[in-house]
Amino acid sequence: MSTTATPPRLDLRRIRHTDGWIFGTMLLSACLSLIASFVLATDAVVLAADPDAALTCNISSALSCGAVGVSSQASLFGFPNAFLGLVAEPVVITIAVAGLGGVRFPRWFMFSAQVVYTLGVVFAYWLFYQSMFHIGALCPWCLLVTLSTTLVFATLLHYNLRENNLFLTPRAHERALTFIRSGWDGVVVMAWVGAVVVAIILTYGADLLP
Repeated sequence: MSTTATPPRLDLRRIRHTDGWIFGTMLLSACLSLIASFVLATDAVVLAADPDAALTCNISSALSCGAVGVSSQASLFGFPNAFLGLVAEPVVITIAVAGLGGVRFPRWFMFSAQVVYTLGVVFAYWLFYQSMFHIGALCPWCLLVTLSTTLVFATLLHYNLRENNLFLTPRAHERALTFIRSGWDGVVVMAWVGAVVVAIILTYGADLLP
């Protein structure tokens, strides 16, 4: 009597808790953000020379890198905000590559990284809010930065909660582990991104089209 081996099932819930998934997602997101930051920095130089320059990402009245790029919010600290991404994302990429290689950073380092990146994601969404309700236009590359920043923040938080790098109490850490093991952190991220997409569509509608 012959027996046929049953192939192992692909358990996505288990995979997304592995270092490969966490740091791989972080690496991909940070690389996308770095590319977008480079394009935005280049556009900032072009706009500095000619504020009326026709950028390739000026798609419609609602999707316009030029309208956002010439606003005061685009250079909040006296230089283009994109330069911050050119500095920050290589650090995230280094952490992700090291994590994929099995490097374990000190607890204080990962805690500090979480604090700094939390400030970064707050800044990204502040800029998104400014674009939505004050500037009156959205920059496609900026939206990519917002999305990738969200994913880096989520994966970094997932790892730090798993490893208890945030100095939580034992009870709070156990609750955090239950939350991420159940997959609710992924649901929250998808719901958050979905809410952003819906908000954009409801706010601008047909103006998003060329």
